[in-house]
Amino acid sequence: MDLVTRFSRLVVALATTAVLSVGITFPAMAQGEVRSVYNDWQLRCDTPPGAPSEQCALIQNVTAEDRDNVGLTVIVLKTADKQADIMRVLAPLGVLLPSGLGLRIDDKDIGRAAFVRCLPNGCVAEVMMQDDLLTHLTTGKLATFIIFQTPEEGIGIPIALEGFKEGYAQLK
Repeated sequence: MDLVTRFSRLVVALATTAVLSVGITFPAMAQGEVRSVYNDWQLRCDTPPGAPSEQCALIQNVTAEDRDNVGLTVIVLKTADKQADIMRVLAPLGVLLPSGLGLRIDDKDIGRAAFVRCLPNGCVAEVMMQDDLLTHLTTGKLATFIIFQTPEEGIGIPIALEGFKEGYAQLK
């Protein structure tokens, strides 16, 4: 099974479980105390209501270069049981939900992730990170997330990967 197919299937199979197991409040809203900064990435930590311990996430907020009103928040965190990693992307309201969220790292098409829910401040796409995706993120230079406002109009939003590897190593 190729990486694109696996990326898409993981979202469908695991998104509901992941949302329920780690909650959506802290990571989706990108709140918490900034513990350290790795280039454009921030390591933020907070103790969600009712959680027994602190949860940290690696976060980057960006805006499309050609559209000031179109931005993304990329959040990488470990599940509450620390057994898996999740990448959660908060896209603006108004995205075309059936098209999902596309991802390219450097010149390689990684695939698309489905949106799992919309909140008052945007819609969330989520994927359980496997080793091959993590390798692309830690060795790549630029990730481009693609959102769609119409089936024909994709907006590519670049995310610098410099500092991701160091920040990811600090996730607990």
